[in-house]
Amino acid sequence: MKNIVILISGRGSNMQAIVEAQIPDARIAAVLSNNEAAAGLAWAAERNIATDSLNHKSFDSRLAFDEAMMRKIDAYQPDLVVLAGFMRILTPEFCRHYEGRLINIHPSLLPAFTGLHTHERAIEAGCRIAGCTVHFVTPELDCGPIIAQGAVPVSDNDTADTLAARVLEAEHLILPQAVADFVAGRLKISGNRVIRSPDSTVQNARLLA
Repeated sequence: MKNIVILISGRGSNMQAIVEAQIPDARIAAVLSNNEAAAGLAWAAERNIATDSLNHKSFDSRLAFDEAMMRKIDAYQPDLVVLAGFMRILTPEFCRHYEGRLINIHPSLLPAFTGLHTHERAIEAGCRIAGCTVHFVTPELDCGPIIAQGAVPVSDNDTADTLAARVLEAEHLILPQAVADFVAGRLKISGNRVIRSPDSTVQNARLLA
């Protein structure tokens, strides 16, 4: 049984997708947040999942917050830490501490559109395809080895909100699959690539609507 700690900042819809997937041999040990009012904390607590929060504004530095969060995470002895809408740029110290067992879901087809406002930028760039990426986290922002990607079409009348909703559907598909593959030992990092075993459950989703 692998212990999983999930970090969120808001409603935690990707966290919910992982929980509801009921991944074999995976135990959701805790859901933590930098926002004590995050709606996802209440959702997790209702399902008897341990929850906790730390307000990053209470710390003098990014590193001080990360060190405090690491202590909370490590209390659950995690095999995997999942960033599921955790809206914090992490320090190199945090990334190195969880090297090889820290994954993130990012709302673009990396390496395109790292950082924020991905949907606005995809529309402004005239992209016909957008999507999301699950990747291992490294100190360089949104540049770690890619586990899976989901692609969706960009319509002529799309707004950032309508495109975000379509991309979120793909996120809910590929993130639980990536977690399941990690738990089952089907992922291997080779340089900046992730080698998936032939029985991988991840399907690089292409949504048609």
